[in-house]
Amino acid sequence: MTYWLCITTQENWEIIKEKNVWGVPERHKNAISRVKPGDLLLIYVKQRGVGKEIEGPKVVAVYEAVSEVFRDSSRIFKSPPEMGNEAFPLRVRLRPVKIFEEPVDFKKLIPDLKFIENKRKWTGHLMGKAMREIPEEDFKLITSSSK
Repeated sequence: MTYWLCITTQENWEIIKEKNVWGVPERHKNAISRVKPGDLLLIYVKQRGVGKEIEGPKVVAVYEAVSEVFRDSSRIFKSPPEMGNEAFPLRVRLRPVKIFEEPVDFKKLIPDLKFIENKRKWTGHLMGKAMREIPEEDFKLITSSSK
């Protein structure tokens, strides 16, 4: 079993919840092609501005992959402006394992996460990625911090 951190926006998190599917752009084919049924995916929602407030990055749920990767170009996901008209066509069907009552504050965990080697420039470990594999101990740390 492999553990994944899937990086998305608040808008696309709502779609993941509704449709039980994860999708990435074509350029992330190498990462998603390694996802297998039974793998566990943590959904990480990026930081965003809400009015004058900043809502920090958070982990909101655990899902299990229940399909192989498949291609579907239907436009269910919202493409951020910087990505143009992206359809996120490479997809995996999901089964919810746990949707956290309260999202996990990702920044608080950075000092203890093994996959983040540079704690001061931690965003570099996520920037430009749709998903990344994480060690089991990081998966357990994140999920044990949830409610």
